[in-house]
Amino acid sequence: MQYKSQAVAKPYFIAAIGLFVGQILFGLIMGLQYVVGDFLFPAIPFNIARMVHTNLLIVWLLFGFMGSSYYLVPEETETELWSPKLAIALFWIFLVAGALTIVGYLSLPYAKLAELTGNDLLETMGREFLEQPLITKVGIVVVALAFLFNITMTTLKGRKTSIVLVLLLGLWGLAVMFLFSFYNPHNLVLDKFYWWWVVHLWVEGVWELILGALLAFVLIKVTGVDREVIEKWLYVIITLTLITGIIGTGHHYFWIGAPEYWQWWGSIFSALEPIPFFAMTIFAFNMVNRRRRDHPNRAATLWALGTGVMSFLGAGVWGFLHTLAPVNYYTHGTQITAAHGHMSFYGAYAMVVLCVISYAMPVLRGRAANSNKAQVMEMWSFWLMTVSMVFITLFLTAAGVLQVWLQRYSDTPMPFMQAQDQISLFYWMREGAGVFFLIGLIIYIVSFFIKGETRAQAA
Repeated sequence: MQYKSQAVAKPYFIAAIGLFVGQILFGLIMGLQYVVGDFLFPAIPFNIARMVHTNLLIVWLLFGFMGSSYYLVPEETETELWSPKLAIALFWIFLVAGALTIVGYLSLPYAKLAELTGNDLLETMGREFLEQPLITKVGIVVVALAFLFNITMTTLKGRKTSIVLVLLLGLWGLAVMFLFSFYNPHNLVLDKFYWWWVVHLWVEGVWELILGALLAFVLIKVTGVDREVIEKWLYVIITLTLITGIIGTGHHYFWIGAPEYWQWWGSIFSALEPIPFFAMTIFAFNMVNRRRRDHPNRAATLWALGTGVMSFLGAGVWGFLHTLAPVNYYTHGTQITAAHGHMSFYGAYAMVVLCVISYAMPVLRGRAANSNKAQVMEMWSFWLMTVSMVFITLFLTAAGVLQVWLQRYSDTPMPFMQAQDQISLFYWMREGAGVFFLIGLIIYIVSFFIKGETRAQAA
């Protein structure tokens, strides 16, 4: 059954995809600046391009999570959204605030932006991923709390399912952990200690709960497997996620001045972090193999399976490659870290948002799935983006291994910039793969405009 208020998810999905395109464009600009150092300088310096690239990543995923929640919660709770008007108002507030922030990054010197936005009242700017001006951070908190109020009130008046409760736990955790972005102590060790409470406990903690809930919802819809079976898997996955992810924060404490015991705790528990992602992969394939219905939306099913595999490879395998303290001693902050970051964000979070959009958008437009022609095009986009990301990861990994050898491990280590010259070939190859990724994303967008036979609404 479709609920009228689910329609508020549509503008969130459209904004998410638009911002995703912006993120990729700035990623390509950065990639080119690695090998053509004065490209677009001084209009877009590398540090600004990097800031916009990473901030757009966070913002478009948040739009995706919010849109997915607005679609999922009414259907799971079997009741209309508490306030669709509030959801639409928050959309415009968040979109305008995000756009103004990006314009501020691009048009003003960062120090001037800090001065104009009240950073002297509470110094929160200047930290990686948390570069947003104070006024933007406050806006994010207001939007997040109002969004959570809307979702929570909807849940309280409707059916309570495990999927909604896990989703709510992840969303509330996201909001609570972001509050540590306002805490910026002068002691650099203390600053980094709590900085990771935002960054790590988002992407390797509460975001994984959101991922699990969204994936479980889509799998119920496309496979028809009993809810009880899927919920049992979900409980196992989130338990493993919280146990390994929370203590696994210690793998960021190896070399920042924290107590030495974090090298043991961080190594042991972060080595266990691939387990929930492996369980998620088994979960996705197991549910599809046990499906009771042949859902017409084959593209959404492909995205669901891909999410499990790519999140395990990116967050699990590539995370494990450099997570043990003796290895991390040499690899920390190299292109190996970038390789892990690219594949894990794409595999775990970008893909699950694209999966929900792939499933929900046709339903919001009155059909169970897009036409066969549109789905074939969308599946081409899946393979183009996914294979491109695999090659981006492999090229960055090769660059990182060579970087470690030349710059950190050899008996005659090279200076940083000389080592960068030696690995520039891999940067060019990464740039080429990035172009193919953009093409895949454009095909994904175009697929929603392809007409053809439509199917009756699935049960």
